[in-house]
Amino acid sequence: MIFGAHTSIAGGIENAPLRAKELGCEVFQMFTRSPQGGKPTFNENSIANFRANLKKSKIAEFYIHAPYYINLASADNRIKYGSISAIREELETGTKLGAKYVMAHLGSAKDYSEKKALQITAESLNKVLENYTGTTEFLIELSAGSGKIMGDTFDDIAYIFKRLKNKKVGVCLDTCHAFASGYDLRTKTAIDKTLREFNKIIGLEKLKLLHLNDSLVELGSRKDRHADIGEGLIGMKTFEIIVNHPKLKKINGIIETPRLKLSDAKSLKILKKLRK
Repeated sequence: MIFGAHTSIAGGIENAPLRAKELGCEVFQMFTRSPQGGKPTFNENSIANFRANLKKSKIAEFYIHAPYYINLASADNRIKYGSISAIREELETGTKLGAKYVMAHLGSAKDYSEKKALQITAESLNKVLENYTGTTEFLIELSAGSGKIMGDTFDDIAYIFKRLKNKKVGVCLDTCHAFASGYDLRTKTAIDKTLREFNKIIGLEKLKLLHLNDSLVELGSRKDRHADIGEGLIGMKTFEIIVNHPKLKKINGIIETPRLKLSDAKSLKILKKLRK
């Protein structure tokens, strides 16, 4: 397993690879636009400079996080079709930049019953991926489950997968979100149980990326509150087990910690030290 952090694109996307390298990233993640909305501001020259800096940095691979406003089951067509367009744009951009994955949260079921919202979400993702021939793969990120947020259980994600026409879709598992959704990770036994459940319901071959975040809140709290590695209620021992787990060794990890105490560089050093 190799590690990276979510990296700023301040001043232009072309700066992200060099910032990631300076932090000590082996891989990295970024937005291509404001996470709250808006259109990307880069151009073809920015893309060329990004690719040159990526090559210069010698970073293995990188990932794109879609904006936070995504809601694929909104009853408001402006939001729903805007979400479909935004994810497709991110996939096309990812292909131009050379991104391995684009991940997104699915949105909320507040406008419909949970089952109906999941059906609409699957239909929306089919629209996103219709005639898509790019090289960047789409990942559904497991959510923390606050309110009526979709995709907070393995069953939700499996339900959607069964209805997708394009099967080249994977999962990004966030340790904080999984813990908040009730999947225990605090011991080797608990981790193995969670991975068996994931394999039974979704299939471990679909697990493509990890977000390595500790949690400020209790197991099953259904709140998304990240903490620095070893500074939360999941604990340092869990991350030592995860980064060395034989079933996870080919899956890379990204930290998305709030820098309450530690810098990204220090958090990355901790993960590298835990790696055997």
